[in-house]
Amino acid sequence: MTANEDQEMELEALRSIYEGDECFKEIGPVSFQFRIGDLEDTKAFLMDVTWTETYPETSPQISLDAFFNNRISAETKQLILSKLEEQVEANLGTAMMYTLFEWAKENQEVLMENHKPVTATLISSGDGSSDASTAKKKERKEQLTKAQKRRIINRTDHKGELPRGWNWVDVIKHLSKTGGKDDE
Repeated sequence: MTANEDQEMELEALRSIYEGDECFKEIGPVSFQFRIGDLEDTKAFLMDVTWTETYPETSPQISLDAFFNNRISAETKQLILSKLEEQVEANLGTAMMYTLFEWAKENQEVLMENHKPVTATLISSGDGSSDASTAKKKERKEQLTKAQKRRIINRTDHKGELPRGWNWVDVIKHLSKTGGKDDE
């Protein structure tokens, strides 16, 4: 079989295996993304894999440069890439995408054991008290007076819904301006 036939067969297999899986995303006919871990997991990472023209005889291009991976240190990325390259070398000449993805899922803890999330630091001018005051302003909800609350409660039923026909005055005003069917 030629490389293209092997790629087509593997592509069909990947589509059927990962159909409906939110971790797998087909970017193009030879480009894929696979997320290892849950979205909320700080140890999750996103693999970008692109097949070369001669794949699976040659190794695919694997990248961890996605924005999703910004919180991962460069050392951890290098460790992950080197371990993935070992797996690629072991499976060279065969369809290896499923094997790579599953191996990465099974070994996520080992790959990310030295991971310390990289966080962006905010540079603030001043003593930092302004940051605290803006946070409090965002949390504050609109305050209603007792009279406003009473009016709202009196207009609604026990379910918090307005009763049928509550805006009948507006309907009468509208009809008086537009006229009825008989005025034509």
